[in-house]
Amino acid sequence: QVQLVESGGGLVQAGGSLRLSCAASGTILSISTMGWYRQAPGAQRDLVATITNNGIANYADSVKGRFTISRDTAKNTVYLQMNSLKPEDTAVYYCRAVRWSVNYWGQGTQVTVSS
Repeated sequence: QVQLVESGGGLVQAGGSLRLSCAASGTILSISTMGWYRQAPGAQRDLVATITNNGIANYADSVKGRFTISRDTAKNTVYLQMNSLKPEDTAVYYCRAVRWSVNYWGQGTQVTVSS
């Protein structure tokens, strides 16, 4: 089992920045891809960014150039630096880890961007 704990969400004004963290614990060997997804009220959960264990990152078009995903394998932690935030970025952000084709999810952290 893999446990994921997110932190760093909060309320920020449009144009501001936040940094999310997701710490993995438990059976963390062989975790391959980690990433961030978000879900706004009444909407489906969508990809924000992912990063492989080789450091290859992938971003949703809506966040390219504004968000940066990074991974500290020594700390078993993945980060999401979010800059130039917009009201439409408001959502619950979830961390995901993949280990042997099994998906693990964190409990989510709320990000609210005011206009």
